[in-house]
Amino acid sequence: MTTDPLVALRPWEAPEVTSWGRLPMNAVDRRSGALPLDGDWRFQLLSVPDAPVGGAWSSARVPGVWTMQDTADLPQYLNIRMPYPEFPPGSPTANPTGVYEREVDVPAEWAGRRIALQVGAAESVLLVHVDGRPVGISKDSHLAAEFDLSGVVRPGERATVRLTVVKWSDASHIEDQDQWWHGGITRSVLLYATDPLYLADVTVRAPYSGELRVDCRVRDTGGALPEGWYVTGELDGQLLDQDPEFDRANVEDERVSDFLGEARLLTTAPEVRTWNAESPELYDLTVRLHRADGTVADISRHRIGFRDVEIVGRDLLVNGERVFIRGVNRHDFHPLTGRTVSYDDIRADLLVLKRFGFNAIRTAHYPNDPTLYDLADELGFYVVDEADIESHDHAHEIADDPRYLNAFVDRVSRMVLRDKNHPSVIIWSLGNESDYGANHDAAAGWVRRHDPTRPLQYEGAAKLDWAATDDASDIACPMYAPLEDCIAHALSGEQTRPLIQCEYSHAMGNSNGTLADHWAAIEATPGLQGGFIWEFWDHGILQRVSDGRPAGRGGAGLYDNGVAAPGYRWAYGGDFGEPDHDGAFIADGVVFPDRKPKPAMYEHREIAAPLRIECFKHEGIVLGNHQHFRGLNWLAAVWELVLADGRTLTAPAELPDLCPGETAAVPLPFEVPRDGGEAWLTLRVTTAEDEPWAPRGTEVCVPQIRLRGPAVAADVAVDGRVEIDGEGRLVHPLLTVAPALSLWRAPTDNDELGGMAPRWRDWGLDALVRKVVSVREDAGRVTVVAEYAGTIGVVRHRQVLTAVEGGVRVEEEAELPEAFHDVARVGTVFETVAGLDLLEWFGQGPWESYPDRSTGAPVGHHSVPVDELFTPYLRPQESGGRHGVRRFTLSAPDATGLSVALDEPRQVSVTRYRAEDLATAGHHDELVPRPGCVVHIDAAHRGLGTASCGPDTFPSYRVAPGIHRWSWTLRVL
Repeated sequence: MTTDPLVALRPWEAPEVTSWGRLPMNAVDRRSGALPLDGDWRFQLLSVPDAPVGGAWSSARVPGVWTMQDTADLPQYLNIRMPYPEFPPGSPTANPTGVYEREVDVPAEWAGRRIALQVGAAESVLLVHVDGRPVGISKDSHLAAEFDLSGVVRPGERATVRLTVVKWSDASHIEDQDQWWHGGITRSVLLYATDPLYLADVTVRAPYSGELRVDCRVRDTGGALPEGWYVTGELDGQLLDQDPEFDRANVEDERVSDFLGEARLLTTAPEVRTWNAESPELYDLTVRLHRADGTVADISRHRIGFRDVEIVGRDLLVNGERVFIRGVNRHDFHPLTGRTVSYDDIRADLLVLKRFGFNAIRTAHYPNDPTLYDLADELGFYVVDEADIESHDHAHEIADDPRYLNAFVDRVSRMVLRDKNHPSVIIWSLGNESDYGANHDAAAGWVRRHDPTRPLQYEGAAKLDWAATDDASDIACPMYAPLEDCIAHALSGEQTRPLIQCEYSHAMGNSNGTLADHWAAIEATPGLQGGFIWEFWDHGILQRVSDGRPAGRGGAGLYDNGVAAPGYRWAYGGDFGEPDHDGAFIADGVVFPDRKPKPAMYEHREIAAPLRIECFKHEGIVLGNHQHFRGLNWLAAVWELVLADGRTLTAPAELPDLCPGETAAVPLPFEVPRDGGEAWLTLRVTTAEDEPWAPRGTEVCVPQIRLRGPAVAADVAVDGRVEIDGEGRLVHPLLTVAPALSLWRAPTDNDELGGMAPRWRDWGLDALVRKVVSVREDAGRVTVVAEYAGTIGVVRHRQVLTAVEGGVRVEEEAELPEAFHDVARVGTVFETVAGLDLLEWFGQGPWESYPDRSTGAPVGHHSVPVDELFTPYLRPQESGGRHGVRRFTLSAPDATGLSVALDEPRQVSVTRYRAEDLATAGHHDELVPRPGCVVHIDAAHRGLGTASCGPDTFPSYRVAPGIHRWSWTLRVL
């Protein structure tokens, strides 16, 4: 039996125990002058928390999770279900426990000072010992824990610090977030010292009026405060004033404390520069604590912003302006280190988001690394700060369980105490997917008392009644609510608070369909203010194929453009041998694991464009500033005129001086040729100078408008012969597989989880049986009628092949019976000879686009190597499509090849894979590219939607039964 008092308490099975010996959370930054303890620590992985520590040590990197560092305990992924069957607050008998140990040389100059240890984060229960003596306990896997070591260590001597981390606990039941399960110390560890007289907390109130208030709390390790201490402050070098009324109130109050000092500093910033996500103006605030003789005992530095957040009626206002929330949910994640992220990692995340039009982050579903908030202040993001509470598997039981009351209040309050001085934080969130109960109300009550300057949100409360006014949420923040329901609520006359979806578009695989439709409705409907896409990352872990283990830090450089190097792959649920998992549901981000943007990011960039072409009028082009606070002087632009004959003309653009919300007409920059068919005007907008988040010349948006429609042209039949085989299939020297009818696509994640793909398989769409009904040959023309049989119906297909100058025109008609009421596509598929490696086309691009996700792909003349057209979603699936293609060529390096002209803009894809290749592969290392090209030309293609978690695509983007007609002309270059 163990003699360790911390282990004897068995804190991993006591939800009432949130900590022991842990210092109160505060907003004082102690990183300056601290002694960092990051690096290699001695490490043992025990099978249970109370197992004896042996004499054999390995090494582990701190910060870092042991599940990514070649231990026997590997990552595992589940979304809702807990990874063990024990009910709350129980934990499994097999409970991996990491023991970290190292020596620390305590600086001699710290003699007489207060010494504290800070552990940035540990999953999920932390036990601290120094020189074998118990120091403290902490729970909450995503906030720092600090412990006073003043009476334990001696300056000038060496101390042995042991950090024991228990993986499974009662706390795990309220940390059931949709992410990988790991174990370890995930954020930095440091030792710091202060004077015995020290700043215990600093609270900043900085409204956009410029009237600054700084409240300071002061303590002394000796207990009673010394006489004569005082606090001073500076704001960008300007001295702050003491608040005489505050001091007088303390003197006159009979209950004034003799061991907790309080002081208030005031000033008014002249000509205040206010903070918002577009112009994140920051000031340097320095607070000094002085002893009676004037010497400085402690100092705290902050970067603050002046801004207000309030709810007026059904509008969320920032500095009095109703702002759109263009948000994303973000986890702390890295494909090599799991939950451990560096300053450079987080900055790179935010730069990508900023460049693609996002202005808001929800810290799903726990307080993120502190660096995120500093960078959000600096770069300009609105942050919904979310507490580390998710009890998804046992939500109903825990929400009202008094044993967990302390944990709920503790986690919410500590988050607020840490992050309250960040201007980027505009909303507090009580957690995620934990039902709704008294524990939430208790936490909400604490926040409303401590920080009345920000609203609260919690989806679990608001989902019961969007119009309620008596729950813990100030915002209606549903998940994946149907757009029609949101619009109906906003128009009902019953709306009482802003409606901002905490999750509204699920980015799993080839997804985010109807994003533009959602934002068209949001911008047109008062009461709707935006939402947060789920989510930023695909949480693919780089995995060695040879042994199935995480690549770890050694995998740096072994991935690029979303693709893992040979011998490696992106792992998702089940790839580490865990029998119970939720598969690729972990891969649901708008960027790949290497932060490469997915095509959906371009869609978002365009719908969030700060500058837009509103319309084309006789007097010119009407431009609009769609920002909330900023003018257009930070932007530069170039006009492009895209003509159907292959030309693209350019001209410099002089942008008008527009305030937010204003529009103005500018002259048409080109004289459009009278003939030549289709013409499109594009405004290519870039940063005019270096921005904190992008260098000069970074593309911001590409608004476009059509000036003229296509000219109608028809191929003229010529005398000639169309060659067919015995089954009526076209024979062509550049085709290895003749054109055939296709109703199937390699299912997307939305197709699979939304139920469409199982239905299509049941219908037999992936294995249609072709039967020739008739073949009629006339001079220069062949008409082939065939039937394609599924399990529940037959599709009649008619193909007319006509010899035209330089090639053959293919006219097709497919009649879908009512039984096939919602198929993946109706179109043609054929395969080419090898060597045709370059695709050039006139249509939307250059990136992937689909019928319900095409706003971000402007019409133009595009050229992309065939091998770069395919999008490597973590689970292979339908990808690489281009919407609105008018014509295309496939060519070899010697410019030989084929061209295809379409009767009207169509959905086209060109890849190296058949649909069955993609549908049967679990990872990309299982795919073998075909030597030629697999080409799809679709008369109709089903939209993508987000049905893996959320609404399906709209009916208008689905493929209906009935007669579908399309035609195309194939020529040799």
